[in-house]
Amino acid sequence: LTLPQFVQLMDNFVGEDISLPTVKRLTAFIKEKYKQTEEEKMKLLEKVHRLSHVAQRKQLLEALFEKWDSNACGSLDLEEVAAVLSTFKGGKGKQALMKAKEHLCSRYPQLSKVGKLSPKAFQIFLELTASEFSGNEDEAIDNLVRFLTTSVERSGKESLQSSARRKWLQDIRQAAESSGASMEPVYKAVFKALSQDVEAHGGDKRISAYIALLEENQLSPEQGQVLLRYGACSADNAPYVLNQVLHRDMRGVSFAAIDQGKPIHVPRVQLHGNIHFWNSDRPVEERKGSFLVLPLHDARWRVFGILGLDTLQDQSEKSIFLTHEITFYEGVCHAFSKGYHHVCMRENVLQVAVTALDWLYPRTPSIHNVTTYLVAPGKDKNYALCKMITTDNTGQKEIHSSPVVLLREENLLRDYLFKCTDSSEVTLTSVYEEHHIAVPLHDLSRQTLGIFDISIGQQKKLPPQEQKNLQKMLKMAQAACSEILQRCLEETEPTQVLEAEHVANVRHAGIVFHRFMLQELRECV
Repeated sequence: LTLPQFVQLMDNFVGEDISLPTVKRLTAFIKEKYKQTEEEKMKLLEKVHRLSHVAQRKQLLEALFEKWDSNACGSLDLEEVAAVLSTFKGGKGKQALMKAKEHLCSRYPQLSKVGKLSPKAFQIFLELTASEFSGNEDEAIDNLVRFLTTSVERSGKESLQSSARRKWLQDIRQAAESSGASMEPVYKAVFKALSQDVEAHGGDKRISAYIALLEENQLSPEQGQVLLRYGACSADNAPYVLNQVLHRDMRGVSFAAIDQGKPIHVPRVQLHGNIHFWNSDRPVEERKGSFLVLPLHDARWRVFGILGLDTLQDQSEKSIFLTHEITFYEGVCHAFSKGYHHVCMRENVLQVAVTALDWLYPRTPSIHNVTTYLVAPGKDKNYALCKMITTDNTGQKEIHSSPVVLLREENLLRDYLFKCTDSSEVTLTSVYEEHHIAVPLHDLSRQTLGIFDISIGQQKKLPPQEQKNLQKMLKMAQAACSEILQRCLEETEPTQVLEAEHVANVRHAGIVFHRFMLQELRECV
């Protein structure tokens, strides 16, 4: 137990109306009776040492990845890393390297096609390589890290450029984490990062940018099974590009970039002959400039959209995109993908919450209302709680598109919500004689992802059957959320059980909740 979890456990045990002398007697009792054996103490120390070692190694390998990834692309070329590793110890480790690559590609089948290492895949690759050497694995890792660190040198200018770019990419990720479940802040952060980089490192080019996501083409499948819908763009392009749809049979290179899974750069659009111009009013003689399309990949390297950039508004001859810029834009794509899928994950969690509450309300008439919160991360304990769904005593729900944000210092009467978040344990309390049960939804590391704040009015507990139904709902909601989070991992392929989860390849989060309910029912029968 962590300190907040221990305090919350004791708080729930003693209840609200207990006297101070009783609390003191309980404290004295625990101090007297709780004994830690030497074996338990050693096991705990070993666990702490192991966790510390894992954290230090992760930090070391992340720093190494950043040094290699000088343009903040978000991935490294597998063959480039392998080529350098093949010279380790004068080439004596080539056999170990080949075995490590084989194991890595069996774990990440898409690697043999895309040849790109994410930070996590890079770490696993080095660990697999080290495990193939004889002797101590930790020493082998340390030697590999030292070797790879000295194998790449960056100038002061490159380091400053890399540092600035990482800050802008981090802003995209933070926008996603603090957005509740809205994409708008993420889109804004992307376009801001692009404009900041052009201003600092782009030679004062004037660029336009736009993001289009793939959708199933239901209205005109004869034009292709999927289409690209332009959902966001820089302000200058909004009248011409926003909400436009590009079909596969129309002019353009975007679908070629999607099919190839690689960026396509057209340095001179006027010479290409297959570029789609959304602004048909632009005179032919002004249709000059550079055009770049980059595919957006998910964690398993499947393409789900494109990021497009052009310099059509910049008539200078030097307005083409340079290699270091294109590499950074790949990093922007990577950061956007992380942000986009983070928001999608939160939307799915909210969908599970909505479905769970729909199931619960007819079965628990004693519940007065339920408020659903998502946790917006911050440094240390400076996080916020975003009020996302409010459900009244009839089951009527209000879903907040602009969530109300709660900060700890401004909400002393709701401190029980923050205690629940800190401890990631159920918290019981009463506010103005109204009893509340705050229940956390955990992420995969048992950190609090969201909270159900359940008000049961003046009664201190629910009737037995209603309590049972509440516990069942919470268990299934947690199971569904855990599966949704599991799907986000790089090496995890989604599990589909019900036929409805296969339809149109849309995995409706609410169906996952009902699937777990059905599976439990089958087990009971």
